[in-house]
Amino acid sequence: MSPTKKFIGELISEAIAVAIIIFIGCSAAAMLILYDPSPYQNAYWGVAIAWGLSVTFAIYATGSVSGTHANPAVTLALALYRGFSWKKVPAYCMAQIVGGICGAVLVYCLYSPVINHYNEVHHITRLLGGGAGVFVTSPGLAITPIHAFYDEILLTAFLVFSIFAITESYNTVAPQANSGAFMIGLVVAAIGASAGYLEGWAINPARDLGPRIFIYLAGWGPSAFPGLPNYWWVPVCGPLIGGIIGGGAYQLLIRPFLPRPIV
Repeated sequence: MSPTKKFIGELISEAIAVAIIIFIGCSAAAMLILYDPSPYQNAYWGVAIAWGLSVTFAIYATGSVSGTHANPAVTLALALYRGFSWKKVPAYCMAQIVGGICGAVLVYCLYSPVINHYNEVHHITRLLGGGAGVFVTSPGLAITPIHAFYDEILLTAFLVFSIFAITESYNTVAPQANSGAFMIGLVVAAIGASAGYLEGWAINPARDLGPRIFIYLAGWGPSAFPGLPNYWWVPVCGPLIGGIIGGGAYQLLIRPFLPRPIV
């Protein structure tokens, strides 16, 4: 296989991985938000595990092709600390955002009648944000955008720290064989179950930015950009910083002390 064909395959793989994550995860969000009573009422773990399993499925589907970064924060951290080619970073990130758009389109195909019904019943419009929460994150109770920004840094740092630990070749207690994908999914689910109500735990710029681009084009307008309240930058910038911090923390605090095989 030529290098060009291989690289194209990697980009397609990254787009498909994010599309899978958005398709499953945002569909779960639609069931939480649009239905009354919600099937997830008093059972938010169901939403969290849906997002986590979406990541697991994405890794199993595409990991052999691209490694399934499926997250610009992960791609950036791998380039900084694990030797991933910097030349590939912009293309990987763009492919991930495109995947987010495609995933949002699929969710819209499923739920557009329910979104319209929800907005009619609640006497709101897309321009006022009606149904936007199916696709994008926003600050929760008592959370300001700046607080959400710091939350996203911390939560993404934990995610990338965990990914580095789970995939570390020198970590003798890391999951073996193909079980790493399941464990990474559980990390995502655990983050959601413990902190999802803060601001929807984006922890991935493509997870929010891709669907946000789609809903902007699909009639949500200012509810998407700049978002309510001027929020669009938080789930983009916060995770990128968090990925750098989390990957760096693992490289500095854990990796130097791992046992190495005797040569």
